Amino acid sequence: MLKETKHNELTEQIIKVFYDVYNELGFGFLEKVYQNALYLELKSRGFKVEAQKQIKVHFKGYEVGEYYSDLTVNDAIILELKAAEGIVVAFENQLVNYLRATNIEVGLLLNFGKKPELRRKLFDNDKKKLKKSV
Repeated sequence: MLKETKHNELTEQIIKVFYDVYNELGFGFLEKVYQNALYLELKSRGFKVEAQKQIKVHFKGYEVGEYYSDLTVNDAIILELKAAEGIVVAFENQLVNYLRATNIEVGLLLNFGKKPELRRKLFDNDKKKLKKSV
């Protein structure tokens, strides 16, 4: 499977929900409001959604940290949500690192800014160096 098409149908469905939520709420709320609305809308459309899923980061077999994804959909896509003026490289790097630390290969960065913005990030599992402890 080409990496450009990994979970393409699922990401397209999530993006549609993102725009539906954005069109209803508009710009100006805190990130948590958008997270809650997106969570509820994805659940209502039959997706498996987890909010604030803990993801542990390992280094040479040792747990060195943890983070919590904003939303994880169908155990296949990490959603990183922002409510900022615009998407910056640091947001994209953050999502790539989240993908690097998990077995999930696809992430969406969704910004509920003055205009809706998104980025799709991929990180193939066969290229990941961070491994979970044995």
